[in-house]
Amino acid sequence: MSESTVATTQQRSWKDYLVLAKQGIVTSNLLTTFAGIYLAAVYTSSGIGAHLDAMVFGLLGAALVMAGGCTLNNYIDRDIDHIMERTKERPTVTGRFSANHVLMVGLLQAALGLVFLALTTPTAAVIGLIGLFIYVVLYTMWTKRTTTLNTIVGSFSGAVPPLIGWAAIDGSLHSYAWLLFFIMFFWQPPHFLALAMKRVEEYRAAGIPMLPVVAGFAMTKRQIVVYVAALLPVSLMLYPFGTVYTIVAAVLGLGWLVLGIAGFKMKDDIKWARLMFVYSLNYLTILFVLMVIVHLF
Repeated sequence: MSESTVATTQQRSWKDYLVLAKQGIVTSNLLTTFAGIYLAAVYTSSGIGAHLDAMVFGLLGAALVMAGGCTLNNYIDRDIDHIMERTKERPTVTGRFSANHVLMVGLLQAALGLVFLALTTPTAAVIGLIGLFIYVVLYTMWTKRTTTLNTIVGSFSGAVPPLIGWAAIDGSLHSYAWLLFFIMFFWQPPHFLALAMKRVEEYRAAGIPMLPVVAGFAMTKRQIVVYVAALLPVSLMLYPFGTVYTIVAAVLGLGWLVLGIAGFKMKDDIKWARLMFVYSLNYLTILFVLMVIVHLF
């Protein structure tokens, strides 16, 4: 189907917009945004009840900025998405939306998101804009197609959601906010490199220079383990969150590191990558939910 094909209103579905916005990515990142909001409210000694408007605007703004970035990512990648199994059913590939429609939707989502963030603090809006620029321009338009460092560049944008959340309450950004940022930053490479190993042949066919494509599995495994090892001490720097948090963070981090090291002995690299990918999702969810829970009491 040609790119100029425009789906009729009857053919379009609200679910298509969720696909464009990459609902799963937005939802998981909203968890970390909420953690930033909640923890900022706790450490400003005012409590979340005093910041309900900022919480609503912050979550809505962050969701729209992320959705806008993902929609624009779909617009930019429409020339290669048909090659990859996991992206070939996107509305930009099937022709349910025209390219111009996707572009307008992405820009509108991003703009509205930045407006909502500006209703909290200027700092939150600026961080949202920086994250959007890194993801759309530096990652999607440039490094994704030119260098294996694309994962690192993307990690900067992927790490800003909790920072946006904190800034929505406290624009001065406590050191804890930056620790949340660095936890997210070091979590991204092992998560996405494991995914890249699983989908290595698809990335190769699309000409995307992911590390497993360019340097092979052995190098990718080493890089994954290095980032998991770096993540562990960063997560433990939040020991003021209490004994329960510190113990769980240590166990989760050590478990991930042990699984990573075990990959050097496993013969089935794809199976190991799948295990690492699933572990990374559970790690992030448990850690950030726990951060909120330990501050409820």
